[in-house]
Amino acid sequence: MILAGLMVAAALTVTPASRALQPGEPVLLTISSEQPLSSVKVTAFEIDSAGFQRDPANPRRWQALIGIDLDMKPGVYTVAVSAESAQGPLQTQIQISVLAKKFPTRRLSVDEAFVNPPESARARIDAESKEMTAIFAASASTRFWSAFIRPVSQPANSAFGKRSVFNGQPRNAHSGADFLSPAGTPVKAGGAGRVMLAKNLYYSGNAVIIDHGLGVFSLFAHLSRIDVRPGEIVSAADVVGLVGATGRVTGAHLHWTVRVAGARVDPLALLLLLK
Repeated sequence: MILAGLMVAAALTVTPASRALQPGEPVLLTISSEQPLSSVKVTAFEIDSAGFQRDPANPRRWQALIGIDLDMKPGVYTVAVSAESAQGPLQTQIQISVLAKKFPTRRLSVDEAFVNPPESARARIDAESKEMTAIFAASASTRFWSAFIRPVSQPANSAFGKRSVFNGQPRNAHSGADFLSPAGTPVKAGGAGRVMLAKNLYYSGNAVIIDHGLGVFSLFAHLSRIDVRPGEIVSAADVVGLVGATGRVTGAHLHWTVRVAGARVDPLALLLLLK
């Protein structure tokens, strides 16, 4: 179910919509005004996000997409909205109450080599981490996407946000959705964007990162084959590769991670919000 609230201040009306106001959820803000607006900026959770128009013929209605990170603590947060109009700047603030969410935990005993990579791989792991951090920090100011579709037809089989404890050692939360798709299944881009990375990574195996613009990114991991190159512009239905079992995995599946304005969010929630 989509939850929506209505908040009005000054000459701007801000309507947030989300599956739930909890960690791991994207939130779509609709900003309306009595005056035509030429630009909109939203600041939420210390991150700036540019507004956009779904209908350029209606300059009084804008939207912005923000994300509640997987590790966000419960509490009341201020979201600042500023806009430019022919009559001058407009500003308002709204409050978003983030509720607690308990994610499941699994405890497994596995081969120690699966828990801690060899020291010989450390330099590679660190370099790849820095490369991905740099990519996620610089999204295009162009909004390539209009909606999002499922990258594969199979259902997701593991919970977003699940915490794993391997041999008594806690690991980072699972920050994406896993789809139990057979090896060789074509993987669609999900949304239009620019390919920023297409290479083999230590943990993610053959991976593709797409910048969808305005702070929205997708990462597709463990592919058996990559069919795109960095710099390439793709549409939502374009095939970026094939499902595989490369990287640190035990079987074939697709791992899909989505980031919105720096936040790790559930891709399934994004599909629901941006049909």
